[in-house]
Amino acid sequence: MTEVRPTASASLWERDEEIATITAVVDTLCADRSSPGSLLVLRGESGLGKTALLAETRRIAEQRGCTVWSARGGETLRTVPFNVVRQLLQPALLSMLPEEAREYLGDWYDIAGPALGIAEPGDRHADPQGVCEGLVAAVRRLARRDWPLVLTVDDAHWADQETLNWLSAFTENLADLPVLVVVARRPGDISGVSTHHLDAVAAATEHPVTVLSALTPPAAAGLTRATLGENADAAFCREVWAVTGGNPYETVELLAKVQDSELEPVEANAGELRALNRSARGGGLVARLEELGIDATRFAWAAAILGSDITVDLVAELATLDHDDAVRCAERLRSARILTTPDPGTGRSGPADLEFVHPLIATAVYNSIPDALRRAMHGIAARIVTDSGRGAAAASRHLLEVHPDDDEELVRQLRDAAGEHLAVGAPDAARRCLERALEEPPRPEVHARVLYELGCATFLTAPARTIGHLRTALGMSSLDGDARVDAVVRLSQALLHNDQMEEAVRTVDEEAARLEPGPARMRLQAVQFMWEGIHAGETIAPGRSERLADLAATCTGRDNSERALLILRGFDAMMRGENAEVVTENSDRVLVNGRLAPGLGWTDAEWGVELLLMLASTYVYTDRLDRAESLYNEALRSYETAGWSGGHLVLAHAYIGLAHRRRGRLAAAEKSLRESLRLAERVGRGLPLYWTATCNLVDTLLVRGHVDEAWEVAERHGFAPPYPSTIVLPDPRSVRGRLLLAVGRTKDGINELEAAEKAAASRGHHNPVHLFWAADLARALATEDPARAARLAVEYRSQAERFGTDTAIGEALRCAAALETGRRAVRLAARAVAYLESSPCQYEHAAARVEYGILARSRTDLERGLALARSCGADSLAARAEAELATATGRARAAGSATAPGGEPGNRPL
Repeated sequence: MTEVRPTASASLWERDEEIATITAVVDTLCADRSSPGSLLVLRGESGLGKTALLAETRRIAEQRGCTVWSARGGETLRTVPFNVVRQLLQPALLSMLPEEAREYLGDWYDIAGPALGIAEPGDRHADPQGVCEGLVAAVRRLARRDWPLVLTVDDAHWADQETLNWLSAFTENLADLPVLVVVARRPGDISGVSTHHLDAVAAATEHPVTVLSALTPPAAAGLTRATLGENADAAFCREVWAVTGGNPYETVELLAKVQDSELEPVEANAGELRALNRSARGGGLVARLEELGIDATRFAWAAAILGSDITVDLVAELATLDHDDAVRCAERLRSARILTTPDPGTGRSGPADLEFVHPLIATAVYNSIPDALRRAMHGIAARIVTDSGRGAAAASRHLLEVHPDDDEELVRQLRDAAGEHLAVGAPDAARRCLERALEEPPRPEVHARVLYELGCATFLTAPARTIGHLRTALGMSSLDGDARVDAVVRLSQALLHNDQMEEAVRTVDEEAARLEPGPARMRLQAVQFMWEGIHAGETIAPGRSERLADLAATCTGRDNSERALLILRGFDAMMRGENAEVVTENSDRVLVNGRLAPGLGWTDAEWGVELLLMLASTYVYTDRLDRAESLYNEALRSYETAGWSGGHLVLAHAYIGLAHRRRGRLAAAEKSLRESLRLAERVGRGLPLYWTATCNLVDTLLVRGHVDEAWEVAERHGFAPPYPSTIVLPDPRSVRGRLLLAVGRTKDGINELEAAEKAAASRGHHNPVHLFWAADLARALATEDPARAARLAVEYRSQAERFGTDTAIGEALRCAAALETGRRAVRLAARAVAYLESSPCQYEHAAARVEYGILARSRTDLERGLALARSCGADSLAARAEAELATATGRARAAGSATAPGGEPGNRPL
């Protein structure tokens, strides 16, 4: 058992083991700048000494020259986004000049700065994941500057959700950062997403979670005698322990009451302890507070309403007390151990000159305020905050508590607060404000707008809830004009994200039918065609492509609705395998001087990312890779600049990987796609973007010849039927079939490729580059069903010639050559090389060179194919070329000479 002895704090009794652990990790941190980071989690019920251990952590760390940043959650402050992380970082950032802070945060300044309250927010909704990453980057950069750095977070169970999201992300990868994080929390008092985040924090630590226990009877006796004198008898000490349950905080408070009452610590007085203990908490505390007088009570209530940054002047204004009376009340509450002066040793900065002695007291005081008065005081607090110029968002936590009263101004303030929350990346805070605004309720003329704004706030986090809000808004007559069209489009997007594709199409179709011809109707028609175009189902509206072609034929690209239709027409024609030159003519008309038109950028909200991905992908599959890569790279830059690091960034990396893959830069493709998949894991499995990242990575690994890795990725990430309801590029069935063939599951591979054939035919999709099932199926059937294989090759070649790109025709000729023998195979292979040499797709060119070199026994072509394969990163193809060259060399040496048919692409026989 731990030796009972007095320490600097009563809450540190019997904490030798915990202090030893803290000392050890601080010493490790200070040993070397390259030391790995550490995370300690302290868990215990209220009053068991978590705060005291954090204070001891600060003392130990500062004694060794560490920088210590501290923050604390608050029960009434959980709705304030970024509250705790601001406490941690603001002091360090505000101590810098603005230019210095901008330099330290770099590209993250405009993303994380508004959340931290050191920069003005932009005019767009911030991506919550991007803001979280910006905060992680901010701490990482500052940690290197301020090494050795210790971060302490007290009462993490009361931290705001945005801080907990950051904390779980930050602590996930501490190994490469020299920083110590110590988190203290209660085991309960949390639910939902907050629980998930705190569990993730606990899972990130390499040290066992420290679970604090109550004092043992000997420790309680030692503390009693250290406080009241060595003459305290054993029976009295045992009763102190029994009454408090060994809770250190309650023990200290009880012993203070014993001292105040001048009670002798003897067995005869032990019966008084329970009554004294009741007066230190709950109803007893409230009664004790009332004994201090009405002014002191109002002062304490006002302090509880404020929750943080408690100053005498602010409390006086809220409690309607003059300054002198407020000062006297503050002193009275200090003497009663209800309020205290903030401990400078905590390191928390701010204007506060008062705080509650313990969170238990703050909770008891807050809950003692009569309900109607508490709501009224929150209303006054909101006005005080607003009048101080801190904005609607700062006042919103008080506005949320005001009693609904048909207040038009309150609705306006809550809407303004929601907008400010969205601008800094706190959609849940915006949702709370707008849901509260609906309770007021809003005036009929703005009710639908509030519902629409609420739908936008929940769009990223709760698509199903968004659907309900927007449907209700659209049922109100006050939502009309462009606002109504916006709501219909957003509703269709939410339905799409909720895997209700048919309902999304029907929604825009019905609304478009209500409108007269014009830009609004054309926009809805474009959205309808867009959703139909990305739908992967086996049914398609009869005559859809013809209707789209007719409508696009009337468009000149004079506005974004017309440009959208031209994009959709180009994408549809590309997927159907129409002539590539005609396809790109439509796509080129979309651009203004080679660039995206204003309002049609990657971060513009009116159209969404799907439309621009269609445009760029049309260029990918029509051999216009220069333009496709330009668009994809612009997307990546736009999203990184805007801090959009969720699904948008997943798609940007995935499609950059696709462009690299088509270009033949296979190692670069794999790198981009692995990053995309890493980000996609964070966004969520099963989404179309997750399929896009996985499908492209599997395809790239197969092309590189890394078959085992491709299979492992497919198995780990669920790349198997059932497939998503939206189009994925390239075709996942074709990729899955190729994978099955590569691992030797020939029958399964043939079945998968035949399913790809059926699905493509039902949609009228005949692009031989995107849907490459025919080439692989023909090769797979060459032995067991050569007649069918030949028919497939002929049809494949016909579609490639109709499409007309060098890549398509060259690949079709490669397939035809693989099914032939002798001179005909050589001629077909030579023609494939000629086409693919003009193609931007270097891997396909390399494969054609190697295949021709083998058929024609041409050393020159094998050597060129080998060089191309190596430059592409096509390891298996390069190995094949090397083996053929080695075999030919050995054969030549054995025979003393070699002859070979020459003449076509290469001229050095093997």
